[in-house]
Amino acid sequence: MKSFRLNFALVVLFLTIAFVSCNNDDDHAEAPVKTKTAFVTDIKGPATGKVNDELSYDVTFVLDNACGEFVKISETAIGAAKGFQVEVKYPSEVCTLQIPEPKKTIYKFKSATKGTFEIKFKKSETEFLTQKVVIE
Repeated sequence: MKSFRLNFALVVLFLTIAFVSCNNDDDHAEAPVKTKTAFVTDIKGPATGKVNDELSYDVTFVLDNACGEFVKISETAIGAAKGFQVEVKYPSEVCTLQIPEPKKTIYKFKSATKGTFEIKFKKSETEFLTQKVVIE
């Protein structure tokens, strides 16, 4: 009889521990994010450079809301013209910080040849903002 009570107590204890220790991570899943293009308002940097020297350009862009975060600079095209765009991620939940301030990122440019180059960033759906650089 004592063996039965001991076994019953151990089974109840085991089931209680198993029930209490269940993982509940599904309730705290990470909210999905959406990525959008942020339009560039300004490009600042040197107008000249030397072959194989890395030049830095400050790229200023505007977010839809203050919760957006810079992701990367990627290539894009408008018609036949090729350039770059700034990609920003936004959380899917409501953003309480509605007034965004312009943000900046740095774009690095390096050329192995001499010439005049145009650095183009998307400033709207139909046009680029252009910065010319002469490499000597």
